[in-house]
Amino acid sequence: MAISRTLLSEGERVVVSTRTHPKALLLPVLALVLLLAVGTFVETRVDDDQQLLAWLVWGAVALGVLWLFVWPLLTWLVGHYTITDRRIITRTGVLTRRGHDIPLSRISDVQVERHLSDRLLGCGTLVIGDASPDGAVALPDIPRVREAQARLNDLLHALHSRGGRHDEGA
Repeated sequence: MAISRTLLSEGERVVVSTRTHPKALLLPVLALVLLLAVGTFVETRVDDDQQLLAWLVWGAVALGVLWLFVWPLLTWLVGHYTITDRRIITRTGVLTRRGHDIPLSRISDVQVERHLSDRLLGCGTLVIGDASPDGAVALPDIPRVREAQARLNDLLHALHSRGGRHDEGA
């Protein structure tokens, strides 16, 4: 499970725990390949008396790899979405951690957005409408988004059929 047990209340149960779809890493991987290709191309083209140029290019490649590949990879690894039987929990950010908790009792609408690429890759954006001033929270690139939406709808139906109260025994 991606979320720490310390973030859960007593008796709270995780229903869905996921991070964004790996499609978020497609552009960073492409950038990595291109940067390494540039570095290799320059390395094979420079003469022995131009080694300073090769070192400068490899330095730029290293910075590009850190910025365009490593940082997005870390961002992807540390971001998590969790749906429990009481709330939706989001945690993102590498250096500055950001979190958002939405109690199920405040959710008024659940929508799914799936572009063509999302449908091909089996993911989509879950848009949660709640009673907050912000209006809606979008959770992008959720794997198996239809399944997550169905489980969330089941939780909301169970909550509303109990009259909006959380059953501690659930």
